[in-house]
Amino acid sequence: MRPLRWSLIAIALSISGCAGRSSLGPIRDPDHTGSITATTASPRLQAGEKIRVTVYGETSLSGDYQIDPSGFVSVPLAGAVKAAGLSLSELEQDLITNFRSQYLRNPQVTVSVIEYRPFYIIGEIQKPGAYPYSSGLNIMRAIAIAGGTTHRASKSTIEIQHADEKEMREYSLAASAPLLPGDVIRIPQRYF
Repeated sequence: MRPLRWSLIAIALSISGCAGRSSLGPIRDPDHTGSITATTASPRLQAGEKIRVTVYGETSLSGDYQIDPSGFVSVPLAGAVKAAGLSLSELEQDLITNFRSQYLRNPQVTVSVIEYRPFYIIGEIQKPGAYPYSSGLNIMRAIAIAGGTTHRASKSTIEIQHADEKEMREYSLAASAPLLPGDVIRIPQRYF
């Protein structure tokens, strides 16, 4: 009699959808959810960020510069250099090339980011708004910075739109997706 009872319970659970499904996984098909691995690369420079250019032995060329809305940074003697979309090392190489052709024989250039674009968090969050980005930021830290979620917030999914994307993509909240500068995060409302 007991094996029959356990069989009936197992069948009832599988019919109701309770068996074999984690409550923390994504709700939608994996083809429609965002890829976390795409965000794990080091961030590319974006318009609006502030960078520090250090040219060894040339204090008049070293300084802090902002990447303009068109993606260029203007550095004395190097001119306007396309910075948006480049990594730090790629920008360093472009500046070395420009300095070498204009003025310096063997320039040594270092570029670092001093202020990233902010990230934005909206939806079912205690304090929606723009917040400063810091290296290594992930969704769980972003939620904590914004004061936590409301009682109506989804417990399983979030939506993220990266700066180079045109629409929001859904991610599992359990995955703790990494964030990039300029990301927009939406905490959806749960429906139960």
